[in-house]
Amino acid sequence: MTAMAKQVEDFLNTSAPFDVLDKEQKLELVKHTELIYVTSENVSDLYQENNALFLIQGGQFSIQDSDAPLRHLSEGDYFGYAGIMEQRSFPLSISVDSPGLVYRFDASAVSPLFEQPAIRQFFNGLRDNALQSHAISDTNSMWLYKGLCDVIEKAPVSVNADTSISAAAQLMTTQKVSSLLVTQNDKLTGIVTDRDLRSRVVAASLDTHLPVSEIMTQSPAQITGNRTLFDALALMTEKNIHHLPVIDHQSLVPLGMVTASDIIRHQRGNVLFIIGELSKAENLYELTRLSWQLPHYFAAHAKKAGDYDIAGKILSQATDIMTRKLIGFFQQANGKAPMMFAWLVYGSQAREDQTMGSDQDNGLLLAKAPTKAQADYFSKMSEYVCNGLAKCGIKLCDGNIMASNPALRLSLDEAIEEARHWVKAPTKDAIMHFNIFLDVRCAAGDVSLFKQLQKQRAPLMQQNMFLAALARHSNEISVPLSMFQKFIYEKAKNDKQKEKDVIDLKTRAVALINNIARIYALADGITLPNTLARLDALSSRSQLSKRDATNLRDIWLFLNRLRWRHQLENKVTDNRVSISSLSSIEKHQLKAAFKAIDRTNQAMVMKFSGGVG
Repeated sequence: MTAMAKQVEDFLNTSAPFDVLDKEQKLELVKHTELIYVTSENVSDLYQENNALFLIQGGQFSIQDSDAPLRHLSEGDYFGYAGIMEQRSFPLSISVDSPGLVYRFDASAVSPLFEQPAIRQFFNGLRDNALQSHAISDTNSMWLYKGLCDVIEKAPVSVNADTSISAAAQLMTTQKVSSLLVTQNDKLTGIVTDRDLRSRVVAASLDTHLPVSEIMTQSPAQITGNRTLFDALALMTEKNIHHLPVIDHQSLVPLGMVTASDIIRHQRGNVLFIIGELSKAENLYELTRLSWQLPHYFAAHAKKAGDYDIAGKILSQATDIMTRKLIGFFQQANGKAPMMFAWLVYGSQAREDQTMGSDQDNGLLLAKAPTKAQADYFSKMSEYVCNGLAKCGIKLCDGNIMASNPALRLSLDEAIEEARHWVKAPTKDAIMHFNIFLDVRCAAGDVSLFKQLQKQRAPLMQQNMFLAALARHSNEISVPLSMFQKFIYEKAKNDKQKEKDVIDLKTRAVALINNIARIYALADGITLPNTLARLDALSSRSQLSKRDATNLRDIWLFLNRLRWRHQLENKVTDNRVSISSLSSIEKHQLKAAFKAIDRTNQAMVMKFSGGVG
């Protein structure tokens, strides 16, 4: 093999998608490959009568090779594939912006390779400006993302509250179910399980002609149908129950039941034992001891791509449980709260996408303005919970976005008035400060109080001036790609910093997707805080197409996997991923992801603010 041929082979070994070819296929491709140093003087050497595939090793070029607009390309980019895929000739226009090496693969050699699914899919992704979706489906844990409506296999088996115990038992036998929903006016009022029949009827020799309301569990734990199997599993684990009613999130009408058997049938691996252990903690010492096992737990169990997909939800669920336990410990020592309250969580915990580096973002919503004594109680409770979370490894917020900050303990009326102020005066500084509060969830306390806040804030957040301000703020963040599609790396924080090719995926990419999903969701009246749930819940009224929403979902998952893998493999808590640590296919995926995010973000800015940055 000549030195030139060896150079071509070595480059193919690190260039997706041809790095998956076997040795014989690579050698055959090498025979039909030219390596050309392209300048403005010899660019015509690339033009041939027959189609060809081109791969840039170095340099910068402006290319038009299909019906698509002019593209600015650089190292690692392909062109010419449209003609091969569509089996027709396109005029090729090349402008040399910076000379460099280009590989030219003869169409006769690469066309047969395009019949291979992996290679065809790769170039389909390039042509469609989409993420290589095959990587997204490679998971054994995606079952946890299934919506409960997709999990429920049969209509709810239910009875009225005045149905006799005997009739209810007969219905359970004929329907072959281990539990019944008890309803009144089509609303869930209770649940009866086969265990209830054994312990409350047979063991107690109870008259079976009595109404089933005598033995049912009243106001049982329940979950809405727009949540996921993961959410159901987490709640069942925390409550130590085996039957969980599912209700419609709007009408509250029962949809069916999720049982422990359903979970086992769908489950591929148990990654949630830590939640059950946290739920059993009886004091701060036990809670702290268990919580510090979380990093070791993730390092030991998060091995596959799909594990990274749910790691954020697991950590957020664990933080929710820590919060509820800490509130409980405080109340055991200091008495019940003097009024109804809701413990609100913001940012990554609200979105359920925490990572090992996430800090606390929380606040307290009160039913009404407190007296001095009441305010003192909630101040002490907030200090205890925030400091307790810090002891559990959820670090204090540098920006003081915590319930221990008096400004983050508001009555319902004050919180609504604050929202009106945001909408009335959405200045640049105000939007930057309050953006985090738009991703919010109730993690403990009175959920109905939080729902009142959401109900009254929703129409305010839909006002055009406010949405335009959010869109302009999103436009201030740019994806780390140059005009010639080269990665733009972060500046070194200090002279000792070793990384030379890192990109902060959180601030430069994930945050943009969160912004896009947030703004479209607010405009659509959707109050869900989770980014993936927002994208999935967008109605037909939304101007974000289903295709773009699906692509953003895939990109979000891909970026999340890179972040988690970086943190666990390097034992760090930042999001500064080294590009040299990525595989060839991942580099292409990342570049495609950045381009798709930028395109969607610009369309959003145009829609909501008329393109005014």
